[in-house]
Amino acid sequence: MNKVILMGRLTKDPEVRYSQGAEPVTIARYTLAVRKQFKREGEADADFINCVAIGKRGEFASKWLQKGRQVAVCGRLSIREYDGQDGKRAWFTEVVVDDQYFADSKGGDGGSSSAPNLPSDDYYAEEARSQTRAEKADSPTKGAAPKGFSALDENLSDDDLPF
Repeated sequence: MNKVILMGRLTKDPEVRYSQGAEPVTIARYTLAVRKQFKREGEADADFINCVAIGKRGEFASKWLQKGRQVAVCGRLSIREYDGQDGKRAWFTEVVVDDQYFADSKGGDGGSSSAPNLPSDDYYAEEARSQTRAEKADSPTKGAAPKGFSALDENLSDDDLPF
């Protein structure tokens, strides 16, 4: 299985290019600075991971992602090889993006006020509370069977069950 999940900040705005052909496809490349959980003395605090978003994902990245924005990325690892200018074989590793999400709060360090108006954490918390209240109101009283079900005889043993 080839699955990569990262969360980090963009080191610069995405570089956007378009494929050649009858219908050009958007290709956005960006680098995520992913903070290391543990580091040795003298090492950098982060790893810098190259990402490429293609098609609709590339369009999204070109429109909404910018330097400093914290992003969560899901994708797959891709390793390409090529012959360098010196004639030696070289390898290039990048993450091909399947999904990308905003990971910073609205108005956070890297966020811009032009980002899409997404619901806040408070919205989701209130939504969960209202669902819980609705479930409690709809739940049957103790001992009563929910609508569409019949109550089980509490004197049944495991040997009496048909499965």
